Amino acid sequence: MSKTYNIAVIGGDGTGPEVAREAIKVLEAAAVKHNFKLALTDHDFGGERYLSTGEILPDSASDEMRKYDAILLGAIGHPDVKPGILEKGILLRLRFELDQYINLRPVKLFPGVDTPIKDKGPEEIDYVVVRENTGGLYTGIGGFTMKGTEQEVASQSMVYTHHQVARCLKYAFDYTRRRKKNNTLGLVGKTNVLTYAYDLWERVFNDMGAKDYPEIQRDYYHVDACCMWMVKNPEWFDVLVTGNMFGDIITDLGAMTQGGMGIAAGGNINPNGVSMFEPIGGSAPKYTGQNVINPLAAICAGAMMLDTLGEEAAAKDIETAVADITANKIKSLAAGRMGYSTTEVGDLIASHF
Repeated sequence: MSKTYNIAVIGGDGTGPEVAREAIKVLEAAAVKHNFKLALTDHDFGGERYLSTGEILPDSASDEMRKYDAILLGAIGHPDVKPGILEKGILLRLRFELDQYINLRPVKLFPGVDTPIKDKGPEEIDYVVVRENTGGLYTGIGGFTMKGTEQEVASQSMVYTHHQVARCLKYAFDYTRRRKKNNTLGLVGKTNVLTYAYDLWERVFNDMGAKDYPEIQRDYYHVDACCMWMVKNPEWFDVLVTGNMFGDIITDLGAMTQGGMGIAAGGNINPNGVSMFEPIGGSAPKYTGQNVINPLAAICAGAMMLDTLGEEAAAKDIETAVADITANKIKSLAAGRMGYSTTEVGDLIASHF
């Protein structure tokens, strides 16, 4: 008897619904081949709802999302809504309330995709960043004193608990073990300056690794040095793990090395709850409705979703199909220059099943 996965779909803003549509097309084709089913439910969270109702996210939203097996997101960001309102009110709120404490970001160069790094190819650019997703600077601990005066003081604190650090590192060690590439996990920090927060990270990293994961090699990189090596020697990396702020920065750098936001996918993971998967790029509102936006990142996000749900073979088939069309079909990842429409790219990948 085939298994059914209940998936919440948040198309969101701009071209988000267009790329989500193509991801669903591919997911449904994979489901037929691999004998599982998808029960999809659309949710209208985004800029249009906010502009018409004044409501960013219903108070019941997180409880409702917990009923699903996973969430597939298109994009959030509306040109008529001040930046930050939707991002904080939808994306960050769901991450925190659903305790999606891992942000998982593969940095993978597909064949045929251009990278700005000279003399590097798919063999060299293939690693994963595990970013702690609910702590650190992004929790908003801090504030203002005497705001608007010349004596104003603004503070924002990087706060981590042992629990937050340990569960993130455990996920990273387990992921490295499952990945079975080089069995190497690198901690990215700044222990020479952030001598409290990253001292905690480093101690837990080494204690946990020595006790529970002796077969996994442990490396350490200051974040600034890591950025240099991501450009100079990306082949050094297997899995990297880091805090929220550093993870946000280095994953964008990684996205550029793998060909840009049009191919970069990410997952916001709660290993014991509901996780949310999304393309890393924005809503690209200037391309809305033109059927020219690149859907590959959303399709890859769908593959990540299947992998997390336990449908590894289906996820691998999607990745293989993406590699085939990047190598042999599309001319560019840029909107309007792929040589195919958004819909046609989805059709090309779905046709592999």
